[in-house]
Amino acid sequence: MSDDARGTVPPALSVPELLAPAGGPAEFNAALAAGADAIYCGFGTTFNARRGAQSFDSSSFEEACRRAHLVGAHVYVTVNVVIRDDELPSVLALIRRAWLLGADAFIIQDWGLLQEVRTRWPQIPCHVSTQANVHDARGVAWCRELGADRVTVSRELSIAELGRLAQEGVPIECFCHGAICICYSGVCQMSSSVGDRSANRGACAQPCRLPYELIDGQGRVLSSPDRGRPLCPKDYYSFDALPELIDAGVASLKVEGRLKGPDYVHAVISSYRAQLDDLAQGHESGPQELSARRTRLKRAFNRDFTDAYLRGTSNDELMSYERSNNRGELVGEVIRSQHMGTVKVRRGGGGGGRARLRTSSVVEVDVRLDKPVEKGDLLELRPVTDPTQFVTAHAQENADAGAVTTCRTTRMLEAGSLVRVIRSQRAMDEGERAANSEIPRRRPVHVRVRARLGEPFLVELSTIDGSVRAHATGFVVEKARTRAVSESDLISHVGRMGATWFEPVGFLVELDDGCGMGFSAVHEVRAAACDALEQALLAPYQERSLEGAPSREAIRLGLRVPSADAEHRFDGVEIAALVTDPQAARAACEAGATRLYAIPHALEHGAWPRGVIPVLDEVCREQDHGRLDHWVRRDEPVAVGNVSELALAHARGARAEVRGSVPVHNLSCLRAMEEAGAAGVWLSSELSLDEIAILAHGARVPVGLLAYSFARAMTTEHCVLQVANRCVHDCARCALRKQATYLRGDANERFRVQTDAQGRSRVYAPRVLDLVPSVPRLFEAGVTRLLVDGTFMDPAEVASAVSRLRNAIEAHAQGKPLPRSVKGSTTGHLFSPIG
Repeated sequence: MSDDARGTVPPALSVPELLAPAGGPAEFNAALAAGADAIYCGFGTTFNARRGAQSFDSSSFEEACRRAHLVGAHVYVTVNVVIRDDELPSVLALIRRAWLLGADAFIIQDWGLLQEVRTRWPQIPCHVSTQANVHDARGVAWCRELGADRVTVSRELSIAELGRLAQEGVPIECFCHGAICICYSGVCQMSSSVGDRSANRGACAQPCRLPYELIDGQGRVLSSPDRGRPLCPKDYYSFDALPELIDAGVASLKVEGRLKGPDYVHAVISSYRAQLDDLAQGHESGPQELSARRTRLKRAFNRDFTDAYLRGTSNDELMSYERSNNRGELVGEVIRSQHMGTVKVRRGGGGGGRARLRTSSVVEVDVRLDKPVEKGDLLELRPVTDPTQFVTAHAQENADAGAVTTCRTTRMLEAGSLVRVIRSQRAMDEGERAANSEIPRRRPVHVRVRARLGEPFLVELSTIDGSVRAHATGFVVEKARTRAVSESDLISHVGRMGATWFEPVGFLVELDDGCGMGFSAVHEVRAAACDALEQALLAPYQERSLEGAPSREAIRLGLRVPSADAEHRFDGVEIAALVTDPQAARAACEAGATRLYAIPHALEHGAWPRGVIPVLDEVCREQDHGRLDHWVRRDEPVAVGNVSELALAHARGARAEVRGSVPVHNLSCLRAMEEAGAAGVWLSSELSLDEIAILAHGARVPVGLLAYSFARAMTTEHCVLQVANRCVHDCARCALRKQATYLRGDANERFRVQTDAQGRSRVYAPRVLDLVPSVPRLFEAGVTRLLVDGTFMDPAEVASAVSRLRNAIEAHAQGKPLPRSVKGSTTGHLFSPIG
């Protein structure tokens, strides 16, 4: 898309930035061509949440930045993963390098990295990633006070919530299109609970897209037969909500898709660009325009669309229970298929293997179309009775809605089989052209031409907003010897900018009567003016400087980290227990627990012993304040699950203990938490023993670790129990919530599911985490609090687990053998670090 349309947007009408994904240079070009205001991408392949994307090296990144800046777009680099302590120097060096090459901002998840960048290089804009799990105004305000230039908030928020957050004085970025993670971003450990790949390290294995059955404690299937993927949501869609998002005041609309190709990027960005431009200009999009844009979106990769979160819901309308792959657009159905014979097809032979001839059927399939198709479109033909037996074929011709078109497949298909376009040939062609374009779009400029007798001929170019201008002069203007040049002559010849990055949209010509000149000389001045404007646009980036990235020793020195041989100042160990009722609390105390924890909902019922510490949620949205905030009290301990609750605890003078849902993976992050008022830190179960030791020995506050339990793997706004198709939409009356339920995967692994009174589900790891036999190693590493999580234990089981932990501690002190690991348990990543 040419940028001249952008030049007509009235400056008084403000629409959000349209932010496009780019996995590599081809997608970057496609985003520019489609009209993106900004593009986010990785630099290198290590420290970003899409390690599988092609990404950019120094050369390709510098060129991408140059292209973007010439057309007025910005480039944001993703550093949206948690950072290990030993990686900080490398990550800071990467940020420094990308900044000097032209990056405009960095998208950061890790609070320690954010602190380091803001402290060392305050001139570098930092955007808080959605991976940081910020979802209320208090959390946004906390980011603002840290110096964040933008906050990307959780996908789960409604339009009303977005409007509230936009009032906090820092620009709000929200997702507008693309894939949805069913778990709140930044707190998912589902992938690492079943392997060595972590979503928080950019290597999610996407187990949420796999099939599962919901079962009860006896193994009976509770899932509805047609709901095989209980953790697989549809794709985010805000196309029809754009006016409301503009009114809400969001600053940036982000399209997900750094693993998608140029065709997807171009199709989605061009559709949203056209719609935003219409809204900005007060133009009411016509039915044909709207239909074309929606069709373009549907024929780009999608799992069907939902705007449920924006509308404040998260029920079945959010979910793609039936399938996790591309649905495309439904365009018709099969009315007849006929076997036409067989052919010999050569298959195999890849990798040096021997190719074989195989017999394949040829079937002609007639399709009645409800919507048009174009030659080359990839069609999916899916039987109604057994949808798994689908086939694909290419459309052989252009055909309109209402027509019958014929394609060839390898299998007979029943009448009524559904036909979808899952890849548009037009989108593929447009994406490829954009990806390979030397100049994917041109920047609109105003042109001033001055031709005064006796003065140098001048061409001045300026950007639409007037922020950058440049000029060139050339020959001295003389009287015409034959025909004098006209204003239209100068507009025609100066306006020939086809081989440049610029496109003239307005002219001011100052011309004396009777001027004569050769047009080749005019072209030279025009070319020089274009070169001068290029230089002026790129100059601010070329003039950048930045002090060098620090070494690990320099970082540790700045944090005043104790030396390795310094004596740790926390004596002994505290046995902690998370319990669900007063009986379990008393049982834990009698068994030797010295710290007790419980969630607020449990604390509201029964006669609890004094001193039980509230454990607040990892999610705290505006509507959660009423039930959570009153548990944060001056001089009393409270376990907080996100930065909003940490900010509240600091403001009220409470003794906050940061839960593992706020990932602390490096000393800079640990120090940031301490400076924000943390009186204790509970570390993530994704950490290795060596990583734990670095943090625990560098801490100024007690450091805790989950020692025995099923670790939380996922927190979802959607109630996973809805896969049973029995929802009464009243969580207080839901009988299913009171049962023991599990998700059973294809390998027969069982993930416990628990849904709270707010309808949020938590999914737990399939194997119990048992670090009790590793107590000596944990003591040596500096851990001073060990937790037994009794969420799924009765009082007797809590007492048994706490006693086992206490006995292990005493056995270690006395030099006696420690208990063996529980059968079928895991040590998580204590001895098998995540990459």
